[in-house]
Amino acid sequence: MSRSNPDRMRQILSTVRTIALVGASDKSHRPSHDVMAYLQSRGYRMIPVNPKLAGQTLLGEIVYPDLHALPVKPDMVELFLAPERTGPVIDAAIELEVPVVWMQIGVINEAGADKAEAAGLMVIMDRCPKQEIPRLGVPPAR
Repeated sequence: MSRSNPDRMRQILSTVRTIALVGASDKSHRPSHDVMAYLQSRGYRMIPVNPKLAGQTLLGEIVYPDLHALPVKPDMVELFLAPERTGPVIDAAIELEVPVVWMQIGVINEAGADKAEAAGLMVIMDRCPKQEIPRLGVPPAR
């Protein structure tokens, strides 16, 4: 199935509740910060992940250094990283059995996506949930 299939995206965004956002930024003008705030406003629990900000608070949530440090297993990992930096995060998502890996617009890692799908994870690539939620008519996650 396509890694940008509308039905799959709608199903994912309608069922996930906890999202680890890898590459979260404390700069309000950055897209990752804006997307995190938007998804929080839609009722998703957002857990920011960024080793440079670990231990700080971002939009009311503690920032963690990596997926292994999270206090809960997320339903989805959203990647705001350069494509060449996504491999280890995808490997961690596979190891932790996170059901969904979502790569932001411009984040394309075909080999990593193939590996995640082979391990049973769902993968969305080169899409933004903030854009897809209104386009697909996804109700709030509350």
